[in-house]
Amino acid sequence: MNLRTVEVDEGITLGQFLKFAGIAGTGGHAKALIEDAAVVVNGDAETRRGRKLRHGDVVQVGNDELTVARRQGGRAGTSQ
Repeated sequence: MNLRTVEVDEGITLGQFLKFAGIAGTGGHAKALIEDAAVVVNGDAETRRGRKLRHGDVVQVGNDELTVARRQGGRAGTSQ
C-alpha cells in the first residue's frame, strides 16, 4: 500500500483531488475511476466527482491511500 498525505486548500472536489494528487492524469480519467467505483472515501465507494473533501478524509484508489491534509502555507503539494 502506498500511503501519502496530500496538502490542499479547503473545498477541493474529489475529481480535482485525484488530478492534483497525480492519481488521474485528466478530468476524464478521474471521472472514469469514480464512475467505475474504483475510488473509496473514508471506507465507502464514492461515485460523485463533485464530492467535497475535508481535511482528514482518506481516499483509496487501488494501492494508493491518500490522506487529505490542510495546506500549511506556501505552495500546495504532496508529502510522503
